Amino acid sequence: MKLVGYKITFIIFFFYAAAVNGQDDVKTAPMSLEECIDYALKNNIQVKQSVLNTELSHINLVQSEANLLPSLNANASHSYNYGRTIDRFTNQFATQQVLSQNLSLSSDVTLFSGFQNLNTIQQNKYSYMAGKYDVEKMRNDVALNVASAYLQVLYASESVEITRNQMGITQAQVNRTKLLVEAGSAAKGVLLDMQAQLASEELTYTSAQNQLDIAYLGLAQLLNLPGTEGFSIVKPDLQIAGETLLAASVSQIYNSAVSNLPEMKSAEYKVKSSEKAVDVAWGGLSPRLSFSAAYGTGYSGLSQRVVSLPAYQGYSPNGSFTSGGDTVYSPVFSSAVTEKIPFADQYKDNVNKSFGFFLTVPVFNRLQTKNAIDRAHIQKLNAELTVESTRLQIQKNVQQAYADASAGLKKYAASLKAVEATKESFKYTEQKFNVGAVNTNDYNESKNRLVKAESDLLQAKYEYIFKTKVLDFYQGKPLKL
Repeated sequence: MKLVGYKITFIIFFFYAAAVNGQDDVKTAPMSLEECIDYALKNNIQVKQSVLNTELSHINLVQSEANLLPSLNANASHSYNYGRTIDRFTNQFATQQVLSQNLSLSSDVTLFSGFQNLNTIQQNKYSYMAGKYDVEKMRNDVALNVASAYLQVLYASESVEITRNQMGITQAQVNRTKLLVEAGSAAKGVLLDMQAQLASEELTYTSAQNQLDIAYLGLAQLLNLPGTEGFSIVKPDLQIAGETLLAASVSQIYNSAVSNLPEMKSAEYKVKSSEKAVDVAWGGLSPRLSFSAAYGTGYSGLSQRVVSLPAYQGYSPNGSFTSGGDTVYSPVFSSAVTEKIPFADQYKDNVNKSFGFFLTVPVFNRLQTKNAIDRAHIQKLNAELTVESTRLQIQKNVQQAYADASAGLKKYAASLKAVEATKESFKYTEQKFNVGAVNTNDYNESKNRLVKAESDLLQAKYEYIFKTKVLDFYQGKPLKL
């Protein structure tokens, strides 16, 4: 039995370990930009809340459509009355316990209300459409934020590679100088200067690695990951063509953005919704015509019916006498025989039906309708201003992104030339340093200029790439590298 228990424990441990390893394999798989965006959109809490708000708008739409239908309600009661009361079915006073039952069906429908119901349906439909585009706007914002964080990781990663390569060059010079010092061909001060330069570059490398960790943390937080352990991204080979900036002009990009961006469509639908809200408010001045009907029946424990009528049984002295002293006789009848009316008979006999039309004409309601109309007008004007503001903001964003991309391309081209020139200068300085024609200060200064030029080139590269992705986004193109 113990051996069987050990086997079972081993099997459970084996499958648990396999499941954990499988989870680690999935977690450690590098993620592309598209995968990061999809993951963020599926797990972003704000996006989920926006979707739920849209569902609430859809429920409001369904309810406004259902308000056109008649209502139907069933009512039932079973009660006992004690003490003096009036039975509603017999209309008699009762002092004993009385059992009463009531069953009824009622229905009503609004026939006319100044088209408020129809206008409310349209208002809620436009609000629902605006909510759907608000969700798309939030999804786009999340995608842009993820793309920016993704490029920041790539930038930080390349920055680490640059500092590592430069540190390797300096390490080689330290090793070479150490051999020269040991051989007596170089002063020890040269070695100390090179070691100081290496220490400085090691600090720069550590700082670059910290920036990479921070960039990964920022991206992981956007994805709602628990941490950065085992998280990595695909590093595509990003090259910048130096021909033209974009085939489309600013006006073309702007027109495409206005036609496609969800925030523009949301603002336009909110204007339509506010226009219908004005119509709903005006409907409050209209008379309201409604129809209602009811069907009911009931049972009372006091309801009785006569089974047999009183029968004549002769005469009997009633205790009175005439003036002459003769006894007065009165006719004697037997009591009538009664019984409680059964449930079924009472339900059939007590049926009552009613229906009617009801007209309500608003005369004065303390200016509530007037103020509702004024508020709806103001909200409509505000929605129209929001459309204009959204259009202007899109125009500014497109113009700024285009100008930034254009400037970024020029900066990249200039930085590329600077790197090429600085590389040649450093190469020449390194050759002179190797033969002792320049001192370590000149060598380190030339090397630092090369590091700065490469850093400027790297920054210009990713600034330009991000701005071009923003312009692609405004044209409705998917975000990918």
